[in-house]
Amino acid sequence: MYAVQSQVEGHGLRYDDAVIELSPRNGEFTLRTEDILSAIAEAGDQLALSFFSGVQYYTGQLFNIPAITKAAHAVGALAGFDLAHTAGNIDLQLHDWDVDFAAWCSYKYLNSGPGNVSGVYIHERHGLNPETKRMSGWWGHKEDVRFLMKRGYIPEPGAAGWQMSNAPVFGMAVHLASLELFHEATMSRLREKSRSLTSYLEFVLSQAKLSNPVLQFNIITPANPDERGAQLSLLTDDKGKALFDYLFAKNIIADWREPNVIRVAPAPMYNSYSDVFAVGKAFMDFPG
Repeated sequence: MYAVQSQVEGHGLRYDDAVIELSPRNGEFTLRTEDILSAIAEAGDQLALSFFSGVQYYTGQLFNIPAITKAAHAVGALAGFDLAHTAGNIDLQLHDWDVDFAAWCSYKYLNSGPGNVSGVYIHERHGLNPETKRMSGWWGHKEDVRFLMKRGYIPEPGAAGWQMSNAPVFGMAVHLASLELFHEATMSRLREKSRSLTSYLEFVLSQAKLSNPVLQFNIITPANPDERGAQLSLLTDDKGKALFDYLFAKNIIADWREPNVIRVAPAPMYNSYSDVFAVGKAFMDFPG
C-alpha cells in the first residue's frame, strides 16, 4: 500500500483518485475471486496495474494469480504481485501464468532470517527489453561495462537489471543454504504436505473448540485448501490475547495480529503432524 501510494503521488495523483481498493462483502472476511475479476473488468482500459498479494497476510487467503493476471491483461493492464507470504509457501509458476512482475522477502517461509535478501521476478518480455522503464542503479548496469562508469544506463538482461545495490554476502550464504533444502524437498512435495498438515490443523482446532467451551474463535482462512497456504487465521474474542500468551508459554510460536487475530502456520519444511496435535491439545487445555 505504501509503495503504491508513493508511485501514485510521484506521478502527481491522489491516492483516493487513482487507487481502487477492494473489500470483502458484508459479513465475509475474504475476497471472492469473481468480485476481483469484476472490478478489473469494470475499470477497463482506465486500469494501469492490478497489484495483489499472493497470500493475504491477515486472512491467509491465496488469491487466484493466473485468473487475476489474465483479467488484467484483458483490459490492457499489467499484473504484479507481492509474494512475501507466498514464496516458499505455494508452488509458483509465474512465467507460465504470464505474471508481469513480482517481489518477495526471504525471511518468512524461505527461512533466511529477518532482514535478509529479497527476490524479484520480471517477465522476460520486460526483462529482456532494455527500453523498459525502471528505477535504475549501478548494480543493475550491464556487468561487463559497469566499471567504465560511462553516462547512459545499459541494464543487465533479466531481473538483474532492476538491482539497486549489492547483495549482502553473509546473508546470501544463509539464503543459499535454505534454497538448497527447498530444491531437495521440491515445492510440489512441500505443497502436498502443506495441504494435508493445514487441513489436520483445521480438524484438531475444530475438535478443541467443541471440547473446550472457553474457546471462542472462528477460522477466517478459506476452508478450500486450494485457496490458502500453510496458515490458519483465528478471529478471537476478548480472551484472544490471553490465548496467544498461553500458547507462547507452551512454546507454541504463533503470531498476533491486531486487533484480534491469531495466525497459526504449520510450515511443511519442519513442522510435523505431532506438532499440530500438540497445538490442538494446548487449545483443548486452555483455561480461559
